[in-house]
Amino acid sequence: MDTKILLENGTNELEILEFTLAGNSYGINVAKIREIITYQPVTPVPNSHPSIEGIFMPRDTMITAIDLKNCLGRGESEAGGLFIVTNFNKLDIAFHVENVLGIHRVSWKDIIKPDATISSTDEGVSTGIIKKDGKLIIILDFEKIVTDINPETGLKMSEIYALGQRNRSNVPILLAEDSPLLNKLIVDALKKAGYDNLIHTENGQKAYDVITQCKADGTLRDHVRVIITDIEMPVMDGHRLTKLVKSDEATANIPVVIFSSLVNEEMKRKGEALGADAQLSKPEIGNLVKIVDQLVQERHLDQ
Repeated sequence: MDTKILLENGTNELEILEFTLAGNSYGINVAKIREIITYQPVTPVPNSHPSIEGIFMPRDTMITAIDLKNCLGRGESEAGGLFIVTNFNKLDIAFHVENVLGIHRVSWKDIIKPDATISSTDEGVSTGIIKKDGKLIIILDFEKIVTDINPETGLKMSEIYALGQRNRSNVPILLAEDSPLLNKLIVDALKKAGYDNLIHTENGQKAYDVITQCKADGTLRDHVRVIITDIEMPVMDGHRLTKLVKSDEATANIPVVIFSSLVNEEMKRKGEALGADAQLSKPEIGNLVKIVDQLVQERHLDQ
């Protein structure tokens, strides 16, 4: 299946691939997908996590196969079906699914954030829900699924400790990150790195609301001198936020750092076209701090 559907930059839209498991519909952002291939036998890995089916090598790249049905507490998948081969967080992973139904173009505004009161086996592994043709499609948090299987693939706070003793800085930084866990980890990392003056928001719209309010109050420089944003976020994504910031004379000079699991060569080109000043792939939290240091020093943002 061809997953390369072109989207204009900064339109706040995404493509969702709908697939099925145990009779339920789930979704994945097409930007994460490398290809979709027919299931093939894999080589089991001794003492691996129960959700890891094994490894295989369709070409020159070794790929880990994950039983998504097992991850969601729905039992174990049988031989057959499809592998959705993904690339994010600089990892090549195949997710075993039953069937693929098609691709939907949706706006981030139409994605419903899961309520904390939702009680299901999918709790904690959903980033959003969309309603399509009278049915609900649960968009899964593939980063969390992988991190739960292997915590080493998540943010490595050890990189921050390795930076050693640092001076404190009052440079105001605005963060947009929808994952509560990652939001907290990034804030903790920046604070440990010496950046105490932080405003953290849960999506691009909330971040842009802060910017708009500061513009109205004439306090932009007091509260926003660097912006760090994820790409995938409900209501408004990071590319749309970047486009709005860079197309406004009042904010165009504010450095925007995109920090996302989706940063690959194609996404970097999109980010550059929108005016992003730096782009890093999660989980490079140490490099994020170094980039912020560099921007602060080069642009004298601490003055």
